[in-house]
Amino acid sequence: MRYLFPLLVLGLMLTRLTYSESLAEDSPGIQIDKQKKTVTIDALVAPRKLEHLKEIYPIEVIACFAHPKGEKAHETVVTITVKPSEVHKALESLGLKPGAPVRGGEVPCTGPDIFVFLEIPQSATTWKRISIDKILIDPKTKKPFPKSVKFRFTGSTQKQIDPNKPDKVYGADVTGTLIAIYPVTTDTVCQSSLTMKEEKYLKLEANADLLPKVGSKVRLVLQAK
Repeated sequence: MRYLFPLLVLGLMLTRLTYSESLAEDSPGIQIDKQKKTVTIDALVAPRKLEHLKEIYPIEVIACFAHPKGEKAHETVVTITVKPSEVHKALESLGLKPGAPVRGGEVPCTGPDIFVFLEIPQSATTWKRISIDKILIDPKTKKPFPKSVKFRFTGSTQKQIDPNKPDKVYGADVTGTLIAIYPVTTDTVCQSSLTMKEEKYLKLEANADLLPKVGSKVRLVLQAK
Protein backbone atom coordinates (compact mmCIF):
# COMPACT_ATOMS: atom_id res chain seq x y z
CA MET A 1 0.00 0.00 0.00
CA ARG A 2 2.84 2.42 0.74
CA TYR A 3 3.85 2.28 -2.94
CA LEU A 4 0.32 2.73 -4.26
CA PHE A 5 -0.03 6.50 -3.68
CA PRO A 6 3.27 7.47 -5.39
CA LEU A 7 2.34 5.31 -8.35
CA LEU A 8 -1.04 7.01 -8.64
CA VAL A 9 0.57 10.45 -8.51
CA LEU A 10 3.10 9.44 -11.16
CA GLY A 11 0.30 8.10 -13.33
CA LEU A 12 -1.58 11.39 -13.12
CA MET A 13 1.56 13.35 -13.98
CA LEU A 14 2.23 11.19 -17.01
CA THR A 15 -1.38 11.57 -18.15
CA ARG A 16 -1.10 15.37 -18.03
CA LEU A 17 2.28 15.44 -19.74
CA THR A 18 1.23 13.19 -22.61
CA TYR A 19 -2.32 14.46 -23.19
CA SER A 20 -1.61 16.22 -26.49
CA GLU A 21 0.63 13.42 -27.72
CA SER A 22 -1.99 10.77 -26.99
CA LEU A 23 -4.63 12.80 -28.78
CA ALA A 24 -2.34 13.09 -31.79
CA GLU A 25 -1.69 9.32 -31.73
CA ASP A 26 -5.42 8.63 -31.55
CA SER A 27 -5.91 10.92 -34.58
CA PRO A 28 -3.50 9.96 -37.38
CA GLY A 29 -2.51 12.97 -39.44
CA ILE A 30 -2.68 15.52 -36.59
CA GLN A 31 0.14 16.93 -34.48
CA ILE A 32 -0.62 19.22 -31.55
CA ASP A 33 1.91 21.60 -30.04
CA LYS A 34 0.44 23.31 -26.98
CA GLN A 35 3.46 25.53 -26.44
CA LYS A 36 3.27 26.95 -29.95
CA LYS A 37 -0.54 26.74 -29.92
CA THR A 38 -0.62 24.90 -33.24
CA VAL A 39 -2.54 22.06 -34.82
CA THR A 40 -0.74 20.61 -37.83
CA ILE A 41 -2.66 18.46 -40.31
CA ASP A 42 -1.24 16.26 -43.06
CA ALA A 43 -2.60 17.25 -46.46
CA LEU A 44 -2.15 16.87 -50.22
CA VAL A 45 -2.23 19.53 -52.92
CA ALA A 46 -5.66 19.19 -54.52
CA PRO A 47 -6.37 19.03 -58.25
CA ARG A 48 -8.05 22.14 -59.58
CA LYS A 49 -10.10 20.19 -62.10
CA LEU A 50 -11.88 16.93 -61.46
CA GLU A 51 -12.35 14.49 -64.32
CA HIS A 52 -16.12 14.29 -64.00
CA LEU A 53 -16.53 18.08 -64.24
CA LYS A 54 -16.27 20.18 -67.40
CA GLU A 55 -14.90 23.33 -65.79
CA ILE A 56 -12.67 24.66 -63.02
CA TYR A 57 -14.57 26.28 -60.18
CA PRO A 58 -13.23 29.15 -58.02
CA ILE A 59 -11.72 28.23 -54.65
CA GLU A 60 -14.31 28.31 -51.86
CA VAL A 61 -12.62 26.22 -49.17
CA ILE A 62 -9.07 25.73 -47.91
CA ALA A 63 -9.25 22.04 -46.98
CA CYS A 64 -11.70 19.16 -47.33
CA PHE A 65 -11.90 15.46 -48.12
CA ALA A 66 -10.88 14.38 -51.63
CA HIS A 67 -13.44 13.39 -54.27
CA PRO A 68 -15.83 11.59 -54.02
CA LYS A 69 -16.18 12.00 -50.24
CA GLY A 70 -15.52 15.72 -50.18
CA GLU A 71 -18.54 17.88 -50.97
CA LYS A 72 -16.22 20.77 -51.95
CA ALA A 73 -13.38 18.73 -53.47
CA HIS A 74 -13.64 20.71 -56.72
CA GLU A 75 -13.17 24.03 -54.90
CA THR A 76 -10.34 23.37 -52.44
CA VAL A 77 -6.63 24.11 -52.08
CA VAL A 78 -5.69 20.89 -50.26
CA THR A 79 -7.33 17.60 -49.36
CA ILE A 80 -7.18 15.83 -46.00
CA THR A 81 -8.05 12.41 -44.61
CA VAL A 82 -8.39 13.27 -40.93
CA LYS A 83 -11.94 13.75 -39.64
CA PRO A 84 -12.87 17.42 -39.14
CA SER A 85 -14.28 16.54 -35.70
CA GLU A 86 -10.77 15.45 -34.66
CA VAL A 87 -9.44 18.87 -35.66
CA HIS A 88 -12.25 20.40 -33.60
CA LYS A 89 -11.08 18.41 -30.57
CA ALA A 90 -7.48 19.42 -31.21
CA LEU A 91 -8.37 23.12 -31.30
CA GLU A 92 -10.33 22.74 -28.07
CA SER A 93 -7.27 21.14 -26.50
CA LEU A 94 -5.49 24.48 -27.09
CA GLY A 95 -8.12 26.18 -24.93
CA LEU A 96 -10.29 27.51 -27.75
CA LYS A 97 -14.08 27.51 -27.58
CA PRO A 98 -16.00 27.33 -30.87
CA GLY A 99 -18.30 30.12 -31.95
CA ALA A 100 -21.02 29.62 -34.56
CA PRO A 101 -20.86 29.20 -38.35
CA VAL A 102 -23.25 30.99 -40.69
CA ARG A 103 -24.68 30.23 -44.10
CA GLY A 104 -25.46 32.96 -46.58
CA GLY A 105 -26.31 36.55 -45.70
CA GLU A 106 -24.08 39.48 -44.78
CA VAL A 107 -23.40 38.73 -41.11
CA PRO A 108 -20.02 37.04 -40.47
CA CYS A 109 -19.47 33.95 -38.37
CA THR A 110 -18.32 34.08 -34.74
CA GLY A 111 -15.53 32.35 -32.88
CA PRO A 112 -11.91 32.84 -31.79
CA ASP A 113 -9.54 33.95 -34.53
CA ILE A 114 -6.91 31.52 -35.78
CA PHE A 115 -3.98 31.91 -38.16
CA VAL A 116 -3.87 29.56 -41.17
CA PHE A 117 -0.65 28.48 -42.91
CA LEU A 118 0.57 25.92 -45.39
CA GLU A 119 3.94 24.27 -44.91
CA ILE A 120 5.72 23.27 -48.12
CA PRO A 121 8.55 20.71 -47.99
CA GLN A 122 11.96 22.11 -48.99
CA SER A 123 13.93 18.96 -48.22
CA ALA A 124 13.50 15.71 -46.33
CA THR A 125 13.65 17.58 -43.02
CA THR A 126 12.81 21.23 -43.70
CA TRP A 127 9.52 22.97 -44.40
CA LYS A 128 8.67 26.48 -45.57
CA ARG A 129 5.68 28.06 -43.84
CA ILE A 130 3.49 30.33 -45.98
CA SER A 131 0.47 32.28 -44.73
CA ILE A 132 -2.77 31.37 -46.47
CA ASP A 133 -3.27 34.91 -47.85
CA LYS A 134 -0.28 34.32 -50.17
CA ILE A 135 -1.61 30.93 -51.27
CA LEU A 136 -4.92 32.45 -52.43
CA ILE A 137 -4.90 34.97 -55.29
CA ASP A 138 -7.27 36.79 -57.62
CA PRO A 139 -6.61 35.01 -60.96
CA LYS A 140 -7.21 38.20 -62.95
CA THR A 141 -5.15 40.71 -60.96
CA LYS A 142 -2.78 38.20 -59.27
CA LYS A 143 -3.33 40.10 -56.02
CA PRO A 144 -3.15 38.03 -52.83
CA PHE A 145 -6.06 37.31 -50.54
CA PRO A 146 -6.75 40.31 -48.23
CA LYS A 147 -4.75 40.05 -44.98
CA SER A 148 -7.59 41.79 -43.15
CA VAL A 149 -9.81 38.71 -43.52
CA LYS A 150 -9.91 36.62 -40.34
CA PHE A 151 -10.35 32.88 -40.01
CA ARG A 152 -12.39 31.70 -37.02
CA PHE A 153 -12.97 28.48 -35.13
CA THR A 154 -16.74 28.13 -35.48
CA GLY A 155 -17.30 24.43 -35.01
CA SER A 156 -19.77 22.54 -37.17
CA THR A 157 -23.51 22.15 -36.95
CA GLN A 158 -24.90 18.70 -36.20
CA LYS A 159 -26.41 16.80 -39.13
CA GLN A 160 -29.27 14.30 -39.14
CA ILE A 161 -28.32 11.57 -41.62
CA ASP A 162 -31.41 9.36 -41.42
CA PRO A 163 -34.71 11.31 -41.41
CA ASN A 164 -36.33 8.37 -39.64
CA LYS A 165 -33.86 8.48 -36.74
CA PRO A 166 -33.22 11.35 -34.31
CA ASP A 167 -29.47 10.65 -34.15
CA LYS A 168 -27.19 13.44 -35.34
CA VAL A 169 -23.52 13.51 -36.27
CA TYR A 170 -20.83 16.17 -36.63
CA GLY A 171 -21.84 17.73 -39.94
CA ALA A 172 -18.33 18.45 -41.20
CA ASP A 173 -17.48 14.75 -40.92
CA VAL A 174 -20.19 14.11 -43.52
CA THR A 175 -19.29 16.87 -46.00
CA GLY A 176 -15.57 16.65 -45.30
CA THR A 177 -15.15 20.42 -45.16
CA LEU A 178 -12.55 21.70 -42.70
CA ILE A 179 -12.14 25.40 -43.55
CA ALA A 180 -14.64 27.40 -45.63
CA ILE A 181 -13.73 30.77 -47.11
CA TYR A 182 -17.29 31.84 -47.80
CA PRO A 183 -20.39 31.01 -45.71
CA VAL A 184 -21.61 28.40 -48.18
CA THR A 185 -21.98 25.73 -45.50
CA THR A 186 -22.31 25.42 -41.74
CA ASP A 187 -20.88 21.90 -41.91
CA THR A 188 -17.31 23.09 -41.36
CA VAL A 189 -14.86 23.53 -38.49
CA CYS A 190 -13.64 27.01 -39.45
CA GLN A 191 -14.92 29.88 -41.57
CA SER A 192 -13.47 33.20 -42.68
CA SER A 193 -14.99 36.54 -41.72
CA LEU A 194 -16.13 37.06 -45.33
CA THR A 195 -19.84 37.09 -46.17
CA MET A 196 -21.75 36.28 -49.34
CA LYS A 197 -21.53 39.96 -50.19
CA GLU A 198 -17.81 39.59 -50.88
CA GLU A 199 -18.28 36.28 -52.68
CA LYS A 200 -19.93 38.11 -55.58
CA TYR A 201 -16.76 39.92 -56.62
CA LEU A 202 -13.85 38.11 -54.93
CA LYS A 203 -13.13 35.00 -57.01
CA LEU A 204 -10.09 33.03 -55.89
CA GLU A 205 -7.51 30.66 -57.28
CA ALA A 206 -4.60 28.75 -55.74
CA ASN A 207 -1.19 30.32 -56.37
CA ALA A 208 0.50 27.73 -58.58
CA ASP A 209 3.84 29.54 -58.25
CA LEU A 210 3.98 28.67 -54.54
CA LEU A 211 2.37 25.23 -54.47
CA PRO A 212 4.12 22.00 -55.48
CA LYS A 213 2.50 19.69 -58.03
CA VAL A 214 -0.91 18.11 -57.48
CA GLY A 215 -0.79 15.24 -55.01
CA SER A 216 2.32 16.53 -53.22
CA LYS A 217 2.44 16.23 -49.45
CA VAL A 218 2.05 19.51 -47.54
CA ARG A 219 0.99 20.44 -44.01
CA LEU A 220 -1.89 22.66 -42.98
CA VAL A 221 -1.18 24.60 -39.79
CA LEU A 222 -3.83 26.22 -37.59
CA GLN A 223 -2.44 28.49 -34.90
CA ALA A 224 -4.35 30.00 -32.00
CA LYS A 225 -3.66 33.59 -31.02
